Amino acid sequence: MNAPTLPLVIPCVDIQSGRAVRLYEGDPDRETVYFESPLDAARHWVSLGAGLVHLVDLDAATGRGENRDVIHVITQELGVPVEVGGGIRDRRAAEELLLAGVDRVVIGTAAVTRPELIAELIAAHGAERVVVSLDARGLEVATHGWAAGSGVNVAELTPRLADAGLETLIFTDVTRDGTLKGLNRELMRQVRRLWVNTLIVGGGVANVDDVRLLHEEGIQGAIVGRAIYEGTLVYPVTLD
Repeated sequence: MNAPTLPLVIPCVDIQSGRAVRLYEGDPDRETVYFESPLDAARHWVSLGAGLVHLVDLDAATGRGENRDVIHVITQELGVPVEVGGGIRDRRAAEELLLAGVDRVVIGTAAVTRPELIAELIAAHGAERVVVSLDARGLEVATHGWAAGSGVNVAELTPRLADAGLETLIFTDVTRDGTLKGLNRELMRQVRRLWVNTLIVGGGVANVDDVRLLHEEGIQGAIVGRAIYEGTLVYPVTLD
């Protein structure tokens, strides 16, 4: 009998003011700096076996600036695929990253404010290069670096995204992100029911029990930051 497929744990490198940080509940003023160099952070996870790294430009997401030069360096030098999110709100911004070598762009706010963008990007570049990230409090989607509530429910968006050809959805529980409180199982179940394609989740992953929860709920993976930086979840992850 084949061993069960382990949910994919994707290391996250959040970039703010040129440094690798983690935020508490998405608040840019409550940061912990883990590496002065985001490239060093990304290389660290690759050295431990990461085959994909998730980068977030927090300054672009919140409108405080951008870290595109840093992201371009990581993309060119890392040697494994990277996906990038944060402040990608039009086709030009997405395509600049794709042309620079980013494997997948992660669209957040624009999936709510400009849903037609998702279909355009998928038609031009293929579903394998476009991911949507829905960051939510409960099932209400938060936008603009989590600063604003959209009034839009995840249940409203998922059918539209499926119709646009989206294959991979990232869902982040904003209220638990960076807190090490553990995943909200019932919320994860709700989102799993709403999205039948590949689902990656984030927000509160604390330890191996949360990875077991992913497996039990049929969720393909998680974006993980603080837990692996602080060692409450040992990376690379096993369920032994």
